[in-house]
Amino acid sequence: MAQSTDTPAGTPPAPAVPGRFAVRPSTVVLPTLGLVIAVAAWWLATSGLHLVHPAALPPPQAVWRGLTGSAEVLLPALGITTWTTLLGFLLSAVAGVLIGMALAASHRVERMFAPLLVGINAVPKIAFGPLLVVAVGWGQKPILTMVFLLCFFPIVLSTATGLTTTPADLAELARSLNASWWQAFRKVRFPAALPQIFVGLKVAMPLAAIGAVIGEFYSDKPGLGYQILQYNGIGDTATAWAAIVLVALMSILLYSALTLVERLALPWVRATTSAR
Repeated sequence: MAQSTDTPAGTPPAPAVPGRFAVRPSTVVLPTLGLVIAVAAWWLATSGLHLVHPAALPPPQAVWRGLTGSAEVLLPALGITTWTTLLGFLLSAVAGVLIGMALAASHRVERMFAPLLVGINAVPKIAFGPLLVVAVGWGQKPILTMVFLLCFFPIVLSTATGLTTTPADLAELARSLNASWWQAFRKVRFPAALPQIFVGLKVAMPLAAIGAVIGEFYSDKPGLGYQILQYNGIGDTATAWAAIVLVALMSILLYSALTLVERLALPWVRATTSAR
């Protein structure tokens, strides 16, 4: 006789497990709602109540006209700034992780160079702008250097912190298995540090966009930073603000992409941590 597949009485149905790439409606609806509220407050402050002079902050409709009217200039500039931001961020990520690993590997190295890194990070980076042009010349080099100066410190700090705060039970497990230093690092310490490393990467991603724009202030690359200066110089503040809005949108998309990479690369984090 065939075995019955009916669920026994009183047994609650098993909860549906969402797919790995499932997107909850709130993931799209809530950010969209926040954007609508921000634009409405912007319109109210500029056009509704006239709290801000249009020369300082043009209303949303003026910025939209500036964006559509200069799209043939701003969209290629967006591509240039996006590429520079990504390239500078990747260079900063590689160098920052390596420097963080060096600091975590040796207390002497940490004591020698940690104060120097803190001092470099404390200097306002815009002060380096004119000096970078003299030091490395025009073009993309000063922009990438500015991105690196802004990005590397949070990545270094998060990497060093993650590698020096390995959970005690995992470290004891590696010792009990007689794992070598490299085996313990590859199998235990570095995977355990990845959530902390991604925190530093997510802090650094918006900073990379800031560094790219600041670097373009002192470069001949016609990115969004260059366009902001040009349009502001001729009094077209609406189009200058349109370029600023594009920088913000670019940063949001890059940050969201990095968050997606984190979720795909670290699937165990959401399963082993409490939900908010």
